[in-house]
Order: sequence, then C-alpha cells, then structure tokens
Amino acid sequence: MEQDGIGPYTKSFGLSLAITTILSAFLVVLKETHEDTVFAWMKAATGHHWITHGVLDVIVFLGLGWALSRLNNGQGIRLTPKVLIVWLTGSVVLGALIICVFYL
Repeated sequence: MEQDGIGPYTKSFGLSLAITTILSAFLVVLKETHEDTVFAWMKAATGHHWITHGVLDVIVFLGLGWALSRLNNGQGIRLTPKVLIVWLTGSVVLGALIICVFYL
C-alpha cells in the first residue's frame, strides 16, 4: 500500500479501465462504419460481434493494466485517488458521448 491509500495495481488497472473504455467506444464506431470488413470479421471470429468486442476489451484491459503496473520498477504509475476518479469518470462520459454522437 502506498501513502495515498491506493496501490500500484489499483492505479494501473484503473487507468487501463479508463483507456479501454474510450477504445471500446471507438471500436463501436469502427465496426459500425466498416460492416463488410471489421464487423464481418468480428462476427466470424466468435459467432457474434459483441462477443468479439468484449474479448478484445478484456485483452486490452488486462494487457494494458499489466504493462502499466510494470512501470517505475514495479511501482506502477504515480496517480492520486482524486486524479484516478477524474480519469475514470471522464472516460465513461467521453465514451458515452462518442457513441451517442455517432448514432445521432
């Protein structure tokens, strides 16, 4: 545990969640605008595009979280709890806006 109350894994995977949320929103836009290529591949890969979408999200989340936790000699990222909350909240709002604006 660090002095600020959250450990390196919480910081790393929290930031990974924020980044993955935005990437997931862009993936929605990408697959919907490229139905003959990306959408078709995602559907063929697992039988349904949303399953492939979820699998890709989990892979990005875990891979990025692990990679970020290795920074700073295993100490993770320097991030206060308040900044992490802002990142998480902002990424959810931004992801929702990206998808809403796309469908408008």
